[in-house]
Amino acid sequence: MDDKRKKGGADRTRININEGYELDYWSNKFGVSKDKLKAAVDTVGTSADAVEDYLKK
Repeated sequence: MDDKRKKGGADRTRININEGYELDYWSNKFGVSKDKLKAAVDTVGTSADAVEDYLKK
């Protein structure tokens, strides 16, 4: 579970599609809709690197 008191890069390796602010962040970062981001996470898992690679294809 996210510890919102901690800030920094360690939390940026996984995507939690159940948090609205993370959906906003990652969909903006990858330039995709929230639905497309959710579909990518369903397909390849929560690893930000894996999702990024999937979306680039």
